[in-house]
Amino acid sequence: MRVYHQQNTHRLKPKGASVTDKPTILIVEDDLDLAEMLNAYFRVQNYEVLTAAWGKDAIEISQEARLALVVLDIRLPDIDGYEVCRQLRSQRRTENVPIIFLTERRDRVDKLHGLELGVVDYITKPFDVQELRLRVRNAISRAARQTNTNPVTELPEPQLVEEKLNSLILADDPWSLLLISVTGLSIYRERYGFVAADDVLRALTLMIRNAVRELGNAEDFIGHLGPEEFLIISGPERVPSIRQRVETRVSQSSEYFYPLRDREEDAAPNVIGLRFGRVDSTARIFQDAADLKQALFADAGFD
Repeated sequence: MRVYHQQNTHRLKPKGASVTDKPTILIVEDDLDLAEMLNAYFRVQNYEVLTAAWGKDAIEISQEARLALVVLDIRLPDIDGYEVCRQLRSQRRTENVPIIFLTERRDRVDKLHGLELGVVDYITKPFDVQELRLRVRNAISRAARQTNTNPVTELPEPQLVEEKLNSLILADDPWSLLLISVTGLSIYRERYGFVAADDVLRALTLMIRNAVRELGNAEDFIGHLGPEEFLIISGPERVPSIRQRVETRVSQSSEYFYPLRDREEDAAPNVIGLRFGRVDSTARIFQDAADLKQALFADAGFD
């Protein structure tokens, strides 16, 4: 019987206060007692933890969750850890996610094989959990320093966006923030798959970039507040036309998000939508980035 074990699945939600800043670790281990122990331990260490006992399940989870690191056992019931690693490295979403091999093997050739596949570290059983914790922490820190852009859209991630928002608090020139939240993407992903959903995000990114390029100026900024939440920083006089252009382009193009067979049969569910929120510098005095985000999500109608 196939065993699938997953706890505390982390999904980013389009609500300012509910989006967690904890790094998410995926533990791929078919020894359920060990997986439970690591799950409990790393949650106490302030991580979000996902677990999978099968390699194929790990790959599926990795295409939905935003992972900071994968702890991967080599010996799994279906495909081995090497194949899981190859598939993770072949996907844009996970190509740079650090992977630590957790294994009973001590052979030098096995370690070299893992390193060739892009594994960042290698720890053998039995192991010191404190040592594993330090290796996990260091690997995540190194990865965070190397990239701060979304792997699908190539736009700045929330950490850089928050720095930008904090700098706005002290800015003298007037500014306006436009939140564009993509709704229905999880339903779309379940029906058409992760690759198609990423293609939708890339298409939306292109439309947003074009709207800002055509109607904004060189100082305007585009980034992410979450995987499916875009933020535009522009001037108050430019934001209304940018929003209108994005709405129009998405409305004109949305049918092309769906396979031709569904369009011909009029079976496309048309689940993809947009929600907007806007905050201007003249609204009130804002304390920090968290205050700005809360105002944006409230204006978009998120509780």
